[in-house]
Amino acid sequence: MNHYATQKSLSDAVDGGGLLVVAQWEAKPDEADKIAGILDRFLPEAQREEGVKLFLISRAKDNPAQFLFYELFRDEAAFKAHQESAHFKTYIAGQALPLLAKRERAQYGLL
Repeated sequence: MNHYATQKSLSDAVDGGGLLVVAQWEAKPDEADKIAGILDRFLPEAQREEGVKLFLISRAKDNPAQFLFYELFRDEAAFKAHQESAHFKTYIAGQALPLLAKRERAQYGLL
């Protein structure tokens, strides 16, 4: 997967708090590379969203079928807008989710 970054520093991203969403995915057998390709197209669009403060996706080194998402949104409304975006509906809901064996998400508030 390609790496994308913004000009924000980590301290800029976490300044003012926000809603942190951590997700873990596991691909169905033989679907991991297809998911990685979908995420390559999705990630830069997600990072450009107005309410996204930080959006990172990683792939496990010891098990390439596992993906970790670390998403920091300005607030709950920004997270909802993310889930309603055209790129989320196309890439995540429409293409990636059917290829998953497992999906877990948790939400956190920054301290």
